[in-house]
Parts: sequence; C-alpha cells; structure tokens
Amino acid sequence: MRGIFHYLWVYRVRLLLGLLALLIVDGAQLIVPLIVRAAIDELATQGRAQLWLYAGYIVGIALVVAIFRYFWRYFIFGTSRMIRRDLRDRLYAHLLKLSANFFTNTKTGDLMAHATNDVEAVQFACGMGLLALADAIIMVSFSLVAMLSISWELVLYAFIPLPIVTVFVVVVGRMIHKRFMAVQEAFSVLTEKVREALSGVRIIKSFAQEEGFARDFERSNQLYLEKNMRLVKISGFFDPTIALLAGLSSAIVLWIGGQKVILGSISLGDFVAFTSYLGMLTWPMMALGFVINLMQRGAASMERLEKILQTAPDIVNAPDAKPFPKRASLECRRLTFAYPVGEPSSNGHPQPVLKDLSFRIEEGQTLGIVGLTGSGKSTLIHLLLRVYDPPPGTLFIGNTDVRQIRLDALRSSVALVPQDPFLFSATIRENIAFGNPNASEDQIIAAARRAGIYDEILEFPNGLDTIVGERGVSLSGGQKQRVALARALLLDPKILILDDALSAVDAEKEEEILRNLQDVLRSRTSVIIAHRISAVQNADLILVLDHGRIVERGRHEDLLALDGIYARLYELQRAEEALTAVRGEDQL
Repeated sequence: MRGIFHYLWVYRVRLLLGLLALLIVDGAQLIVPLIVRAAIDELATQGRAQLWLYAGYIVGIALVVAIFRYFWRYFIFGTSRMIRRDLRDRLYAHLLKLSANFFTNTKTGDLMAHATNDVEAVQFACGMGLLALADAIIMVSFSLVAMLSISWELVLYAFIPLPIVTVFVVVVGRMIHKRFMAVQEAFSVLTEKVREALSGVRIIKSFAQEEGFARDFERSNQLYLEKNMRLVKISGFFDPTIALLAGLSSAIVLWIGGQKVILGSISLGDFVAFTSYLGMLTWPMMALGFVINLMQRGAASMERLEKILQTAPDIVNAPDAKPFPKRASLECRRLTFAYPVGEPSSNGHPQPVLKDLSFRIEEGQTLGIVGLTGSGKSTLIHLLLRVYDPPPGTLFIGNTDVRQIRLDALRSSVALVPQDPFLFSATIRENIAFGNPNASEDQIIAAARRAGIYDEILEFPNGLDTIVGERGVSLSGGQKQRVALARALLLDPKILILDDALSAVDAEKEEEILRNLQDVLRSRTSVIIAHRISAVQNADLILVLDHGRIVERGRHEDLLALDGIYARLYELQRAEEALTAVRGEDQL
C-alpha cells in the first residue's frame, strides 16, 4: 500500500477538498434522523406537528447533499483518474529507459496487462476505495456518537457481531489479495497470446493454424475464467457475510430496543432515530468488505507495478559521462563479449559471441564487415550503440570509451539501419522524419532520393503522406529498408551503420543506392555490414568474421589475394550473378 499512499499524498489538497465535501454530505444526511425523531416525538406527545416545516428541513438538506456530492465526486474520482494518468506516464517512461535484456526476458503481453488492468485496479483503490473507506469512517463516527447519546446499552448490543467481522475481514482479505494476483498473472498470459497471434496472423494463415491457435487461446481463456471464479467465490462470499452480520445487529437492536420502548426507557422517536442510524451503519459494514476487496486488488496490482518500476536499467550514463567526441574515429581493443543469457560454455559461463576483436578506422573512413550468419556482426553494432554494454576499455569512439559517452549524445550521433527495420503505423513522411521531426520538405525529399525510394513514393496514392500500416505492412521489404535508410540519412549522423540494410533489394538497385551514398559515406565514419561483397568492396578496411573472430582483414584487393573465406564468397557471388544474368537472357 505504500505505493498507493505515495500518490494519494501527492494530491492531498484535492483529496482533502473532496473529503471535506463528503464530510458535509454525510453530516447533512445524519441530521435527517434527528428531524424525523423530533417530528415523531411531537406527534406522540402533542398529537400534532408542523410537518411542513420538518419536510422543508429535509428538502433543504437534500439540496445541500446534491451540491456537495458533485464536489466530492469531482475531487475524489477526478483525482483517481489523475493518479491513473501519472502512473501510466511513469510506467511508460520507465519502460523506455529499460535495457534490451529486460525485454528479452519479459513478455510484451505481461507489460500490456500492467499498463491496463493493474493501473485500473490502482485507480479504483484510489477513487472508489478511498471514498468508501472515508464514507465508512465518517458515517460510523457520527452515527456512533448519535447512538451513544440515545442509549449506550443498545450500542453495546448492536456491536456484538463486531469481533466476528474483524476476524473475517483479516482472513478473507488475504485470500482476496492472493487470488487477485493469480487473476492478473493469467490475464498477462492471455494478453500476450492475443498480441502474438495478431502480430503473426499472416504466418498463422499461411500454415493454416487458425484452429490450433483458437484452441490454445480457448485453453488460456478458460484458465483465466477459472482464476476469476476462484476470486469470485471469495469476494462473492465476502459481501453477503458482512451484510448478514449487519442484519444480525439490526435484529438484536429491534428485539432489545423494542422492549425498552415498551418499558418507557426510551421514547419512540429515540428508537426510530437509533434504528435509522443503525441502518446507516449497515452501509459502512458492507462498505468495509467492498473497501477491503478494492484495496487488496489495488495493493496486489501496485505490487506488480512496483516490481517493474524498481527494475533499474542495465545501461546507464557513467557518473562522469562525456559528450560525443569531436572526432568520430572508431577503435576496438581486444573485445570479447558474451550475452548475459547466452549459450553456456564448458566452464558454465555464457559462450562468447565476439572473441578478441581489434581494429581501428579514422574519421571519414568506411569499415566493411562480412561473415556468415551468426558470426557476430550485428552484436558488434549493438555494443557500439550500447544496446548491450561492452567490457570497459574495449570499444572507443574518438579515443573515448563508449561507456563514458552520454547515452543521448551517443545514440543521436550514431544512426543504424538494420536488416529488418521497424516502421511506425504513420505516414512515410513521419517515418522518415522520426529522428529529425523539424526537417523541411526539401530535406525529407533529398533523403528519400539518396535512399532510392522517392520515385516509388510518388507512385503511392498520397505520396509522402501515405500511411504505411502497422510495422510498415503496406510496403515491401526493400521499400521498408530504404525508408529506414532515408530516416538515418536525415538524421545526418557522425557515424552511419548499415547492417545488411539493402539485403531486400536486388543487386542492381543496391549498386545504384551505394553510388548515391558515396558522398555521404566519404563525409562521415561508416560501417557497412553485408553478405554481398559488392556492398563493401570500396571500404577502407574490410573485416571477415567467423565464429566471433576476425579471420581476415584488409582492402578488397588484399583479401582476394589471400584466397580465403572472402575470396570464396566473392567467387560464389560472381557465379550467382552470372547465372542470374543467363536466366534473364533466356527469359527474354
């Protein structure tokens, strides 16, 4: 509950105004039984009463109640929605700061459940839960004072069931907390299955697995229902039991109080007022169950949220972090790296993905990296961007350890175009200008031209304002790569990284784009990772990786002379291109 109390304290002024309005409403309602008592006693003693006057009092009280009821709803319920907003903002901002390793080990559906169901549960605890609790305290306090002024003996009789209520609330409240946690976890699993199915719906359809996924979802949905029913059995038993104990109090008061009226110990008006106040206590007793239910749910959800909010990012700025260096040379010194959850080696530690890498290129030079799949090419780029942290003293930009460069400065100065780029469900214009939202129309067009995509954009119905759909679904793989390339070029980075960024375009188109990029590549430090030798053959330094090691290095001509892996890849690709050309001539 500490997390919930923190948010309540932040909005204490608004909540205090809401509770003050609630106090006036409850206080006004508590006056009504006194008016009824006065009217009944006047009728009983004098045989007549000014009923119109008493009725006017009640109407006036109803008007006061109506006005201040609006204010407590505005302040209390409105504040609960502000808390919901703040909590979602905080959760979202925190998620954006967490490192890649966190998302590797956490399902997206679970995070979605936290941002929806758990946040809603906290909101209800801060809104309806606080209201019911405050209302119960006010009504109990005022009613108890009024009842004691009428007959303290009747109060003792009325409170006979109270010890049973206390024990019942404590025991069952813990059960509600535990079962609600299980419900939220089941909902997380269900949400993840929906997200995964919707993301992979094309694969599901292509393999005709609709029925299989539907059955799997049905099982998860049934499990979610079963967890809910376990909770319903407890919460459904909770409220009626509290109501039963409240009814027991009323029965005791009716029996004992009726005898006192007959014996003349209290007046009929006192008895009617006492039973009215006792009736007002019935709601707080029932509300007690409602409050415990809401608060336990809110506390369970806040506990789940706090686990994420207290997760510290693995990648953070160093205490003495520096701005991005003036010169963007790139150097690697005996770099060995293994993923935290990588495949274990014989000594039990994760298997290194990169092993003893060393190289250096100066500012304005181009580094080419080739190698078979799984050789560690992309891992090196992830370390350069600090998606994962390299070991200290192994990776440098401008003679500064990348771990000592401010994260925002590093990532805004290094642009990556991955093999499988992510596009937002927005317009082509917005996707290209993502890293530079203030870019002009001419700048966006220039970047699109260099990326070799502008002519195709003009063929779309709305040109640059064409919406590409979720993850760029309306574009081909090659078009998505070129939009991502235009996005990187518009950023005008000091270091440009192309991670097999043109793999989805044909060799002829790739050659055209690389010609467009010659001026760009010469004006900044560049890293080109590619399977095609043609993409890296003009690089100042080419590295050939195999199982995480540099097995060959040099310029294109030097590597061909070695007659090693690079030369074999080159010959294979030349043979493939020749075969493709022959097939093209045959088709003509």
